[in-house]
Amino acid sequence: MVLPVVKYGHPALRQKGARIPSVTPEVRQLVTDMFETMRHAQGVGLAAQQVAHALQLAVIDVRGVTDRPSLLWIDGHPASVDAFMPLVLINPVVTPAGTRVRGPEGCLSFPEIYGDIERHGDVEVSAWNERGEEYRFKAGGLLARAVQHEVDHLNGILFIDRMDSATRADVKPDVDTLLAETKASLGRR
Repeated sequence: MVLPVVKYGHPALRQKGARIPSVTPEVRQLVTDMFETMRHAQGVGLAAQQVAHALQLAVIDVRGVTDRPSLLWIDGHPASVDAFMPLVLINPVVTPAGTRVRGPEGCLSFPEIYGDIERHGDVEVSAWNERGEEYRFKAGGLLARAVQHEVDHLNGILFIDRMDSATRADVKPDVDTLLAETKASLGRR
């Protein structure tokens, strides 16, 4: 089922996600719904907070993105990104690696708002999959950026929080308009 994606100004986006103690049928259904929602919105990642669930859960699928390559290593060996997708991150732990790199980002909770964000070029990740099995990998390129973006969501951090002051000033009018629209839809001032 396609779930509504909450927009900037919705309180769920600033909530730190609760750790998931076990993968239940309800969690598996939420994973399925989140993938359907992400694909429907033509995104590459979606965090539980974006569908108003404050949980340590995100989904990612970078297949089909050809203008920004992704890199993947499993047990220190290069691996096929496409074969590893789609990706479920439950209770992820991310360790930054490599140098910081600026790159373009958008967010389904900020429609049509984009900005360059500085993030680590590589990350090491451990998480559970949708079966509750722990797995580890190292990511680079777009996949590393997507992992960091979604894990930020799980901690109540938004991509506008990572923008430098000049980028933030550029998007401020659009962000302010979105915030006002969201507050109005929630019946808040």
